[in-house]
Amino acid sequence: MNLSAQEAFLKLDLVLPPAPKPLGIYKPFLVDGKYLYLSGHGPVQPDQSLIIGRIGEDMDPEAGKLAARQVGLTMLSTIVTNFGSLNVVKRVIKVLGMVNCSADFEKHPFIINGCSELFAAVWGQEHGIGVRSAVGMGSLPDNIPVEVEAVFELF
Repeated sequence: MNLSAQEAFLKLDLVLPPAPKPLGIYKPFLVDGKYLYLSGHGPVQPDQSLIIGRIGEDMDPEAGKLAARQVGLTMLSTIVTNFGSLNVVKRVIKVLGMVNCSADFEKHPFIINGCSELFAAVWGQEHGIGVRSAVGMGSLPDNIPVEVEAVFELF
């Protein structure tokens, strides 16, 4: 029996944080035809605070991976808040993960796996894994450890 994306998420027993409101001049999402584009999201926690830190300096890779999962949860919250359900998404097309890290840190894909593994758990291996880039950054807004943007195909 295949679970819907919403059912699969509920089975994970995770909590969605509140969907973030734009802090600049941009839209948090845009629909173009059958594609949903999500702007860069950070790791918003259920109490609306941000996870803060720089990987390789004051945050280890495991904590960074958990922060990337939290970014994924924040993205799911944007979808649920604006569309009512995760079931509107057919599949993940592309993920761009940006890692706030020290210059010598080289495990960017490991960090972004936190988000990618969440998406695979929600939409399954076939539809939850798209193409991806994982890159290091010298800094990110508010010193968040991870920012992710994504493109999804809608039903």
